[in-house]
Amino acid sequence: MPNDIPSNLPPVLRPASPPTHELSDLAAHFGTEVRGNVSGVTLSGITLATADLRPGDVFVAVRGVNRHGAEFAAQAAARGAVAVVTDSSGADIAEQSGLPVVLVEDPRGILGELSAWVYSTGPANDLPILLATTGTNGKTSVSHLLEGILAQLGATTGLSSTAERHIAGEVIVSRLTTPEAYEMHALLALMRERGVEAVAVEVSAQALSRRRVDGIMFDVAGFTNLTHDHLDDYADMREYFEAKIPLFRSDRSRRAVVCIDAPSGVEILARSEVPTVSVGTPAIAENVDAASNADWIVDIREERQDGTEFTLTCRDGRTLTTTVPVIGRHMAANAGLAIVMILEGGYAWERLVEALDESRIDAYLPGRTQRVSGDAGPAVYVDFGHSPDAFEKTLAAVRRVTPGKVVMLFGADGDRDATKRYDMGRTAVQGSDILIVTDHHPRNEEPDSIRATLIEGARRARPDADIREYSPPERAILEAIALVSDGDAILWAGPGHQDYRDVRGMRQPYSARELSRRALQAAGWDVPDSAWPVPYPPDETPLSDPTRPLY
Repeated sequence: MPNDIPSNLPPVLRPASPPTHELSDLAAHFGTEVRGNVSGVTLSGITLATADLRPGDVFVAVRGVNRHGAEFAAQAAARGAVAVVTDSSGADIAEQSGLPVVLVEDPRGILGELSAWVYSTGPANDLPILLATTGTNGKTSVSHLLEGILAQLGATTGLSSTAERHIAGEVIVSRLTTPEAYEMHALLALMRERGVEAVAVEVSAQALSRRRVDGIMFDVAGFTNLTHDHLDDYADMREYFEAKIPLFRSDRSRRAVVCIDAPSGVEILARSEVPTVSVGTPAIAENVDAASNADWIVDIREERQDGTEFTLTCRDGRTLTTTVPVIGRHMAANAGLAIVMILEGGYAWERLVEALDESRIDAYLPGRTQRVSGDAGPAVYVDFGHSPDAFEKTLAAVRRVTPGKVVMLFGADGDRDATKRYDMGRTAVQGSDILIVTDHHPRNEEPDSIRATLIEGARRARPDADIREYSPPERAILEAIALVSDGDAILWAGPGHQDYRDVRGMRQPYSARELSRRALQAAGWDVPDSAWPVPYPPDETPLSDPTRPLY
């Protein structure tokens, strides 16, 4: 739907001084037919959504599941649209708005190219260095590591990830993992306007399938891995894998860096149409021989609660040793991938060595195995991982730095890939000493049913395991804290950085990080000062009270 963007989502980010174009030029370049007078009309923006429409915009009306966007053309006109771009089925409806109508065969299909033309952000234009990362797990981590390392090199950076958008130091909450094409091009134009030198972009399979990155040429594409997820969007894992392949074609990227710790990476390497280098981490690779023969090797040196030290070595002998500021061998693999992507993006090896060798990567990874507890007492980590593979790797990482017992707390998304829920329960119970199942984003499903499936998967794997069920999450974290003491750890997987829960289409204020802090405080443990905003409405109950309602 063209006007279905919830009001509590952040606005589309646009340049303050966008380029302007003649509507007649747009019609000549893209249109198959024009209705109305386009002469003398200028445009300065483009949108699919009337909720985001600004005066001077072209409104692109596409057919939705239930209605055609052309039905909202009059609303677009009232908000200042200067024209409608639509297909033949929407033209008669759009014409009633009184706006000029430019007909195209497939408005959704050309939206990326059209947006690139409007914002002058196509491959021929002067843009920041664009670094794209795709894969099931690790996209967000690599994106934030890219930004952190680039900042250490002195670059003015931009970021577009699941968690946040960053523009030369300004931080904005994300709307989607990868924005719609018109949003993405507007964001790139704004970054260029702000003097951004390099941009890290998280690119999901859905973004490629739904053409959200059309019209963009990435300087470097990176690949992390492919594991069980998103089978609500794709028929099977092969279709999901094939959705990633277009990023490694010559019309999308100039170069590529691929992690080959899993067979999916090996296949990407073989099928990439652009110059590609490989990165391997033998300590976690499915095929150790393949990873050991990569162009770049990540060798794990030491794992600590405050980070993971590794050495990155090239076949030609170049090497540096650094520390990624989170736990996990997989995080060292992500950091190695990020370093090589920056190198392939044109930054000198000597600058990377000077900034990183025998030092730490200065990057903030929101909700990625994020420790919210203090130095004394149990360690509590909040993580965004929501797939079996993510659970397995993160639990193993927590186990290696925890002398005591490991408690796993998690839930599952409603209205999303339900085929992975048994495996989520299995990997969660296999990697923990005590398992607590709670709620996450139930959306339009019944939370009781979701929890039952997760528990069934866990029971099948370990019938004798200590498995507990608590709802809502506010109670679950209190119960988890009551089970641990100094030297133990809790991994709360799923919510990560998010500041809401989706319950029957409503985004309710919620923060697993703040809930964990409050539960620790209530149990008498010291916690560090909060570094993130508390997204709760005013209430007379003190925030330190763990029973205070979040919604």
